[in-house]
Amino acid sequence: MYIIGAAMMHIAALTISILIHGSAIINGDLAPEDSMQFMVSVQSKKGHVCGGFLIEEDFVVTAAHCNLELTHVILGGHNWKNPSAKKIEIINQCKHHYKETMSGHDIMLLKVSISPKGNNIKTIPLAEMNMNLKENQLCSVAGWGKTKNRGHSVDALRMVNVTIIDQTTCKKSWPKLPNNVICAGGFKTKKGFCQGDSGGPLVCSGRAVGIVSFNKEENCKYPDVPNVYTDIRGYVKWIKDITSKKTCLM
Repeated sequence: MYIIGAAMMHIAALTISILIHGSAIINGDLAPEDSMQFMVSVQSKKGHVCGGFLIEEDFVVTAAHCNLELTHVILGGHNWKNPSAKKIEIINQCKHHYKETMSGHDIMLLKVSISPKGNNIKTIPLAEMNMNLKENQLCSVAGWGKTKNRGHSVDALRMVNVTIIDQTTCKKSWPKLPNNVICAGGFKTKKGFCQGDSGGPLVCSGRAVGIVSFNKEENCKYPDVPNVYTDIRGYVKWIKDITSKKTCLM
């Protein structure tokens, strides 16, 4: 668990969840097998740590705060324990001046040892720097993390739709909101991500726009604050420089 400042914000690995009104059930929908084939389970020797997503044949994007003795990624299936899923070694980790989540730059590129192959493995295009997001625009987020506050991470990928929240509203909830972030889901909607899968993508109009970063403490019911994502649009040039040169840049 990570605790940050007086707000006591939990920023451990995160995932999506949805609260069904009038019930104690909190979970998302299983992702169809032919969807989100860019999703990656980022792992240590102990197992699943964070979500991530494949953007080039040998590069995965995840959150910088997921740097917890990472060793490999698993992709090629919505159940990361499936024997047919591919396990590939991580050989380099690239961060963008990251110090802590509330200081921003919660983004990390993972260089993997080989290019994964398979009909069920695809890359996702990144948002362009000038891509416009509108308030209440419908997007989606997915992950393998908890489906309830005190539950465990799951093996099968789940997903949920969330809507974009304007920055003015978000800053009222998060007065120290870092630059280059997007707020979506959580606030007054009863749906969003939960502890278990940080690093997964916020997908809008078929492009990766954000990276799951943080929410409030261990609350997966989101009664009062938006979920916060790193805004990929602010890092497109940095990402392209690294993926083209195949090496980390300071």
